[in-house]
Amino acid sequence: MRQADSSSCSLLGNDKSFGVLRIVSPCITLASHALHLRHQCRYRGAQARGRAFEWVGVAKDRHDLRLQRVVEESRRNGIAVRFVPRAELDRMAGNNAHQGVVAVTSAKQYSDLDDVVAAKRGQYSLVVVLDGVEDPHNLGAILRTADAAGADGVVVPERRAVGVTGTVAKVSAGASEHLPIAKVTNIARTLEDLKSKNLWIVGLDERGTQTYDSVDYKMDCAITFGAEGKGLHDLVRKRCDL
Repeated sequence: MRQADSSSCSLLGNDKSFGVLRIVSPCITLASHALHLRHQCRYRGAQARGRAFEWVGVAKDRHDLRLQRVVEESRRNGIAVRFVPRAELDRMAGNNAHQGVVAVTSAKQYSDLDDVVAAKRGQYSLVVVLDGVEDPHNLGAILRTADAAGADGVVVPERRAVGVTGTVAKVSAGASEHLPIAKVTNIARTLEDLKSKNLWIVGLDERGTQTYDSVDYKMDCAITFGAEGKGLHDLVRKRCDL
């Protein structure tokens, strides 16, 4: 284990080669692409991370002021608008909860790990690493909360995990469109890369001996979460400092 500075040395008062934090509350979960446009979303959000709008589909039967604002904003940004039957929007969105507007975008462009680390938003780096989250609603909720908490970005594995889908984008309330998200081939190796960049690795796992709220997070760190029902893989746990 690496030595901590004076502000956090009390957290590492043991000789274990790795550590994880114990989750003591169930509420601690960093609680063709068709993207549903709602009034909270912003066009610059999707364009900020390399995703471009191809066109916006609008239900023919909607004529309200809010819809008109979407149409005007689309055209002001050079985005084509098509007025289509509501049934066509249902097909595009996969359900009927689109409120009459669906934007068709290019595929999500993921960031490099270096880009995530470089996107430092505050005094300390804060990166969220996900070790195999599979449910799109969970990923969306994590992205939304990570963004609200000021995280610099999120790291997800390429295999055996969900990527950024339309459902993820919707549940994230737009966070997936401007928060840097990196896809990596190996989470354990990625944690080593983050350590080489002077980030502490904090692992959250029910098998941990230390609670998450006992840590002083005034440090550059990566908080690592495991998959639903599985927790952190052993190789990932062994690379955690806390």
